[in-house]
Amino acid sequence: MPIYEYKCKKCGKTFEHLARTFSEPAPKCPKCGASQPEKQMSAFSAGGSGGNNSSSCPTGTCPTGTCPLG
Repeated sequence: MPIYEYKCKKCGKTFEHLARTFSEPAPKCPKCGASQPEKQMSAFSAGGSGGNNSSSCPTGTCPTGTCPLG
């Protein structure tokens, strides 16, 4: 189930919504009840075992030894 982030156009509240399907309509704002909040771009995380050194970095070039991609 996808989790979407929204921002209310009326009051500015940002909130998340766990949708049951990808085509589910946007929810109403939990603060003011306005309909059709604006969907926000958000980062996502894909679980994995990742490492903490450059040898496990997908690019192999992390200068700090901690890969932000892993």
